Amino acid sequence: MPDVCDLILDDHEVFRRRFAELDDERRREPATVSALWESLAEHLERHAAAEEHVFYPAVLDRVPEGEHEAHHAIRDHNKIRDAVRRVADAEPGSEAWWSAVDAANEENSDHMAEEERGPLSAFRQAGIQDLRKDLGLRFVAFNLDHAGGRALDSDDVDPDEYVQQHGAG
Repeated sequence: MPDVCDLILDDHEVFRRRFAELDDERRREPATVSALWESLAEHLERHAAAEEHVFYPAVLDRVPEGEHEAHHAIRDHNKIRDAVRRVADAEPGSEAWWSAVDAANEENSDHMAEEERGPLSAFRQAGIQDLRKDLGLRFVAFNLDHAGGRALDSDDVDPDEYVQQHGAG
């Protein structure tokens, strides 16, 4: 049975490797780096949406400081989305494109580090293995349902509305 914390960490490792691969390919043809980026950009959005759909409602319910953690994560997801949109608006391989890719990498790296120290650690410490496995199944199902970016909404999410809608109180 998949554990949602492990699945999120697995995605984080994939993101680190994909951004490193892009760094290795900086001198390649724009079509090559664009193809690498498109796959990564889709995965970033699907991952954020899966967290927002599956993980963060449980964080709000089960983690001390859950409102703060969820609010902060949603803000981070929006910053990543904004950077991804800046990449899409630039010519692949151009200086502006690479600058936007670097911004997406920085925003995502900061978010992953905070998430790994904060809500993921707190969720593990809460000792709720059965819930983590149930959420893991839901996380996998979400990713399958939205494979390739199918039916994903990449619009920013209002953190205040999210916490109000998904919070226990």
